[in-house]
Formats: sequence, structure tokens, C-alpha cells
Amino acid sequence: MQIMRSHTIPGIKFCLRLAAVLTFVLMLQTSLCAQENYFVTYSHQLEEPGNLEIAAKSITGAPKGGNPFVATALEFEYGINGWWTAELYLDGQTTFNESTLFTGFRIENRIRPFMREHWINPVLYFEFEDLNSADKALLEVVGHDTNEDLAGRNSRAEKEREVELKLILSSNFKGWNVSENFIAEKNLGPSSWEFGYAVGTSRPLALKVSPRACNFCRENFALGAEMYGGLGERHSFGLSETSHYFGPIVTWDIPAGPSVQISPNFGLNRNSSGFLLRFMLTYEIDQFVSKLRGEQ
Repeated sequence: MQIMRSHTIPGIKFCLRLAAVLTFVLMLQTSLCAQENYFVTYSHQLEEPGNLEIAAKSITGAPKGGNPFVATALEFEYGINGWWTAELYLDGQTTFNESTLFTGFRIENRIRPFMREHWINPVLYFEFEDLNSADKALLEVVGHDTNEDLAGRNSRAEKEREVELKLILSSNFKGWNVSENFIAEKNLGPSSWEFGYAVGTSRPLALKVSPRACNFCRENFALGAEMYGGLGERHSFGLSETSHYFGPIVTWDIPAGPSVQISPNFGLNRNSSGFLLRFMLTYEIDQFVSKLRGEQ
């Protein structure tokens, strides 16, 4: 009993700290406009200029051969202007019967070269990651990532400083969004480029806004699905020894409140974890810097 107590208390502390951050956000005047209806896939939708979006992207699972875990990437997304959105991620995780760790940070930039809406809208994505080998946020799958990466014991011994590039292609048609991402990632050390993909589609249940305010109106809900996985490395490009996942997504945009998303993910081959559950809580603060200055 003493052993279990020593490992579960850090996990509780991590959850309490995360709750404290979200409580602080709730104290600010917020309005909601969810940027993404996906967990891994990106569309061409950028953050509104001057707005700050704060999200807790979480994932939990019990990988084969490992202990159950809960990992969270705390996201701060800011709209610099109409064509440029920047983000900071702070990653951490709790693995039961092991420990709770801060696993590193990510700095992300998305640039939209064409502002007008086209049949296919491209976005260029650049990210720098400074993580350790205990990270389990699983914001993408590349190369030969497998279930073993989630089942390994917690360790800060190995640092992973990487650059990640994405080509994001996204289209809107009669309320539907269809997005495709091609991912290329490289460790800054002597290693090969690793590749991956993510594809998703989503649509709100209703396109017309109800004349009366309500939390459960159809336009506040969106349904979607995404699939993502690895495509090998530079010298072994393809599907051999890679992992792949598929999951439906439910999004609930609460008026003047948070956006809540949930997605059960199912592994599609023997290299994948059998089941992962993703969930996310998102708030958006309009004109964040102006509010800090007391201009609004």
C-alpha cells in the first residue's frame, strides 16, 4: 500500500496543477470559437488576430506491456495576424506505478500563404520540440513509432530536440471540412527524416443558428473522424513496421463557455496500442493583450 501511495500522489498533484490553471482561465472574460475539430489533424483555420486560445489536450491509455498513463499538452495559441498563428505547448504525463514528469515544450508556427478561400487551402507548419523520451502526448505519429514508445518506463535520460514540418491541405464544402496533413520530422542529431500523415473530416450538426440561446442546440455540436499514422523513414519509406489509429470525434461548443471534445482512438494494426482515449477542454479569450492593458 505504501508503494502505491508514493506513486499516485504525484499524479494527483499534476491533475490539481492543471485544474488550477484552467480555473484561472475561467476567471477571465471568455468567449468561445473552437479553432479545430480534430486532435492530431490541422485544418487551414487559424486563430483570430489578437485572440488567445488555451487548451488542455489529454490522452489516456493502457499500452500492451506497460502501465496505464495520462498525458497532457497544455496549449497556448495566439493569433499574431491574419496569416500567422503561433503556439506554445507544455507537455507532462503521469504513468501509474511509476512517476509524474514534465516532459518538455514545443513551439509551433502556422502560416497561411493565401488568405482568400480556395478549393484547397494550403498552410505551412514549422515546429521545434525539446522533449524527453518519457513524452506520451502523442500529438503526431511518425516513422516507426509503435506501442513500445508508450509502454516504456519513465525516463528523462534521452533528450529529443527535433524540428517538424507539415504541409496542411484543407477544404470546406457545404459545411464539411476535409483536411490532409503530411508530416516530416527530424532529430537535430545524426538521424534520418521520419514521415507521417493525418487526415480528418468534420461537420457541425446544423449550419443555421437557432433564434434562441441554448447550450444543446444542434449548431453547438460537430461530428467528425480522423486517421493518423507513420510512413517510415527516409531509407524505409512506407507502411512496414508502422502504427496507425482511427477515431470518431464529438465536439460540443458551449456558448460563452468552453469547448469540449472527446475521441476514442482504435489501433489499426499490431504495432499500435489497442485503445486510446483523447479529450480536450478549450477556452478562447478575445483580444487578450488589449484586455491585459485595460483597453476593453
